[in-house]
Amino acid sequence: MLSIRNIVKQYAGHTALNDVSLEVERGQIFGLLGPNGAGKTSLIRIVNQITAPDSGEVYFNGEKLNQSHINRIGYMPEERGLYKKMEIGEQMIYLARLKGMSRDEAIKKLRYWFEKLEIQAWWNKKIEELSKGMQQKAQFVSTVVHEPDLIILDEPFSGFDPVNAELIKDEILELNQKGATILFSTHRMESVEELCDSIALLNKSKKILDGTVKSIKNSYRNATYLIEYTGNQLDLDGSQPFNVIEEIALDDSFTIRIKLNEGATANDVLQYLIPKTNINMLQEVVPTMNEIFIEKVSKLN
Repeated sequence: MLSIRNIVKQYAGHTALNDVSLEVERGQIFGLLGPNGAGKTSLIRIVNQITAPDSGEVYFNGEKLNQSHINRIGYMPEERGLYKKMEIGEQMIYLARLKGMSRDEAIKKLRYWFEKLEIQAWWNKKIEELSKGMQQKAQFVSTVVHEPDLIILDEPFSGFDPVNAELIKDEILELNQKGATILFSTHRMESVEELCDSIALLNKSKKILDGTVKSIKNSYRNATYLIEYTGNQLDLDGSQPFNVIEEIALDDSFTIRIKLNEGATANDVLQYLIPKTNINMLQEVVPTMNEIFIEKVSKLN
């Protein structure tokens, strides 16, 4: 759906994006990750045609990005931009009509979303009368009401309490299941684990990592396992196929973190331990996206 090719963007001598390329497949939830100043928002603004790249190209559905695509994209910026003194209902209608909807169609769809998010009482309120989280709910509605093919969310969970963050997460998943492609930037790594099919990691204007979440996590596997056992504490004799990294004694069991010796497998661990103790659990420890993020960025800084 979205092909970003060799994008370069500079501001007054500062390079915001340096030869960045990535592909967002139709139907994906794609996470755009990176520390502050990495270039995420600059890239999002280019896709939304708010700014233009100095070089490189963006393609939308196989066509070079142009003004005709604006109505097929929904964008919720990190810095919310609703008119504070305008009534919410009329403001939502106005924004929907900018995306090509008729007034009657806009009212029908907005009533659906206001009821779905239980915000019917807000229709005649002004934005300035709402909390930050409530304002973000309204902005989310304005982003998706015209049923865009591509939904771009810049830090969509910022300012939400846990209940409303979960609500918006569920709405994102439902929109994706109905066919929308989602591109969002976030600092919440748990959201990446829960939502994303693929990610790209930017740092200091460059893309330093991309791929499916599954393939990236698999590439960072490091033969580390957790084992819980009951009985007497293990008396290791040096012939075991692993090294113990950490050991925790509980009331009636022990938990150890191990790293396999080169060439050893989990089956080798079980064959060694089963004659010696009662195994309650053996579980591979796969690095989280947060751990991968920190490791990758720290190595480059």
